[in-house]
Amino acid sequence: MSLFLTVFFTLYAGAHCYAFIKARAAFAFGTAAGVVLALFMLAMLFMPFIIHYLEKYGFDAFARPAAFTGYIWMGVLFLFCSVAVPVDCYRTAVHAAGFVFGKNLSHISLSDYRLFMVALVFALSAASYGYFEAQNILTERLVIKTPKISRETGRIRIVQISDVHLGLIVREERLKRILAAVKNAGPDILVSTGDLVDGEISRQNGLSSLIKEIAPRYGKFAITGNHEYYAGIEQSLNFTREAGFTILDGSAVSGPITIAGVDDPAAKAFGLSSTSTERTLLQSLPRDKFTLLLKHRPLVDKESLGLFDLQLSGHVHKGQICPFGILTKLYYPVYTGYKKLQGNAHLYVSRGSGTWGPPIRFLAPPEVTVIDLVPE
Repeated sequence: MSLFLTVFFTLYAGAHCYAFIKARAAFAFGTAAGVVLALFMLAMLFMPFIIHYLEKYGFDAFARPAAFTGYIWMGVLFLFCSVAVPVDCYRTAVHAAGFVFGKNLSHISLSDYRLFMVALVFALSAASYGYFEAQNILTERLVIKTPKISRETGRIRIVQISDVHLGLIVREERLKRILAAVKNAGPDILVSTGDLVDGEISRQNGLSSLIKEIAPRYGKFAITGNHEYYAGIEQSLNFTREAGFTILDGSAVSGPITIAGVDDPAAKAFGLSSTSTERTLLQSLPRDKFTLLLKHRPLVDKESLGLFDLQLSGHVHKGQICPFGILTKLYYPVYTGYKKLQGNAHLYVSRGSGTWGPPIRFLAPPEVTVIDLVPE
């Protein structure tokens, strides 16, 4: 966690410095305006930490508006840099070409002012669109035919939610939209593949009861994500149980299908990881029954191939704000959607149902996933 915070804070500070330099080059403002802008950016830079402590000590009335302000700024700043940096690289290439060939190529480049305005207009437009896209819960559907379900049992419908991030920003209104999509699907089994909560969830009165109203005939099952540990694992688990979920922490349950779940690797940083491995857990399960594996991060353990039939994951949000998905795909080859694996196994990675940080999703809409298992 400390390494992540160090890298994140360094990159976030760099983005603020870059944006400040671009603004000064574009508008050539004086010292007074520069100081005001610098102080504002400094406050935004430390806002995630300010929000954390406001929430931790119960100042929710201040924490919520601070969260909206600070995290929307974070999204706008990222979108600004995602355009300004490539355009700056283009301008540098044009300048270098002009120097090499001894020509003035400024007519095919952008001035500092135009670069700033193009990036700013794009950032504000994309953030505005992304704010509303984050509220639009899509239903994704997948059908898997398998000989491990009898015709007598018939279709089994699994509904997956993931990365809801209940906290200061994702609250009752957004949760009701997610749950409406779940209810409309009519699940036989409801699963949460981690990051259900994010923050001081112990004070989110009434949210667990909304989830508890949904009672699929074969039950509800959940695993931990990394944010359950960041928010406080005990209160996170208590909330998840109050919502009616059976928590699978390196364990499995048997019904018409077998459902196994593993802890997120973040547990190791808190000294709470299970002693048994994923492979050990899966090896103990019967192979004649369909095995569903719940695993927060979309990484497939090669040693587990052949021991499960379907892995459901989340965590990546499809980057949440394009083009961040390009970076996430470098680490997670399957960062969204469906992939057939060897050994007649399947992997599905949810884009997530909520938002982390900025309440913005740009070209990565939230989803509730409906998976129908049908007899082959």
